[in-house]
Amino acid sequence: MTRARFAFPRARAPLSLRDATRAALGVALGLAFTGLLARLAATGQLSTVPLLVAPVGASAVLVFAIPASPLAQPRAVIGGNLLSGLVGVTAGLLIPHALLAVVVAAGVATLVMLLTRTLHPPGGAVALGAALAAPASAAAYATALVPLALCSLLITVAAAIYLNLTGRSYPHRVAAKTSPHATGDRPPGERVGFTGADLDAALAQYGELLDVSREDLDALFRQVELQAHRRLHSQIRCEDIMSRDVVAVDLEQTAHSALAFLQRHDLRTAPVVDGARRVVGVVRRAELVAGGDRPVSRVLDPFVHKVRPGTPIQALLPLLSSGATHEAMVVDRDRVLVGVITQTDLLAVLYRAHVVEAVVARQAA
Repeated sequence: MTRARFAFPRARAPLSLRDATRAALGVALGLAFTGLLARLAATGQLSTVPLLVAPVGASAVLVFAIPASPLAQPRAVIGGNLLSGLVGVTAGLLIPHALLAVVVAAGVATLVMLLTRTLHPPGGAVALGAALAAPASAAAYATALVPLALCSLLITVAAAIYLNLTGRSYPHRVAAKTSPHATGDRPPGERVGFTGADLDAALAQYGELLDVSREDLDALFRQVELQAHRRLHSQIRCEDIMSRDVVAVDLEQTAHSALAFLQRHDLRTAPVVDGARRVVGVVRRAELVAGGDRPVSRVLDPFVHKVRPGTPIQALLPLLSSGATHEAMVVDRDRVLVGVITQTDLLAVLYRAHVVEAVVARQAA
């Protein structure tokens, strides 16, 4: 007889003990901060009895545990709670039947939050509680909304302080990638593949409200693309595509002679090596023109990207496609120059890999 087995569903993403502990501690500290300051603001005195409204506990879990969620942003926390409270009080004042008042309050509050882009799940509890507790007087709005507004504001302030101090950003923003040349073009890595229009079309077809922003989805999908590309090209190594007969400049020669050397080889850039042929930097024509009779050691750029021969070329994709540099030096364990890989080398092998993949796909079809 086979025994039935039960397994908890796997989490959508791994969560470390450190992150879980940070979230739990944040909830505790955030509620303490909110309750004590709210009591001080309301009475003018500090007290060990905090001033808290129950739904703010749920808000705290959202902002400290999933601070990147659209449901946890300040606009949602403050706007969603206040709008829901307003709807709840109004329903409680206008509808004498308690059951009808709470169902109308919860439904209308959800509609209002969705339409105003302030969806915040604790708002449902806010609307329900406000509808049940609303006294039949105009003071109901102040009684319900003032402590709610104060607690909602303070919990977001607490989250902003705590999360930014512990290495998380809040309010959450996806850093916009810009061209390395300060132009209006998108970064090179984002000029191919899916577009913003493709993402919008896919979201429209999906037809469900997701607890993740469009900007986060875009960044996530591009990381997935990059990871897949790395996996596909992880077997090609730098030593397979590097140029081995490298033209290098000696550290002690003059800038004038090094310039003539680069011109003779029709090069704009060259690595600089010492007497043991260890890479110490890179030099370009512009620096050499200005260098005159000074030694190359005085005009070189010491910041050079170095990789080992066995490094997979996927490690070079972000580097050479960003526009920050045009070449990487291949060195052994002693930093001795053994080769160089340029953007042209990388493009050639990627093009070849693309052709081979296309041929294989046609044959498989």
